[in-house]
Amino acid sequence: MINKKTSANYHELMEIFSGLSQVTRCCRQDEAFCEGVTFHQFMILDAVVKHKELNMADLHKHLSVEKSTTTRLVSPLIQKKLLRRETAPHDSRAVKLMLTKKGENVHRKVWSYITDFFRKVMCNIPEKKADVVLESVKTFIEAIKNYARECSCCKARV
Repeated sequence: MINKKTSANYHELMEIFSGLSQVTRCCRQDEAFCEGVTFHQFMILDAVVKHKELNMADLHKHLSVEKSTTTRLVSPLIQKKLLRRETAPHDSRAVKLMLTKKGENVHRKVWSYITDFFRKVMCNIPEKKADVVLESVKTFIEAIKNYARECSCCKARV
């Protein structure tokens, strides 16, 4: 049985979850948010920057989306000449992605925009609480990821 305090905590968590969903809507849209790329496409550019080159299989795991979605997100980046695709020498089915000069420039501009955005967000968090807030958000995200792997909210309750 759920007591009143626990129930209130669940309601507060739902409000937090709903608020996060609303304020991160821009990150889930298929519309360009900066320099002609969507947020997911920027995540791809950023992953390639971090790894210098990235094969499609690793990118698929990194994004946690269907393979067809990965291809759908990568294709416009190749068409815009932000990424280039090469067949891996060891396996003609394996494809690796690399950033072009144009892709490096777009990544740098978008990253500048994002860092400015987060700088302004952090200015709204009291300095003494910033580390606690960041750690708490990471813990919350990890808890959701761990549970989401196990089951769906609509499956039979334990």
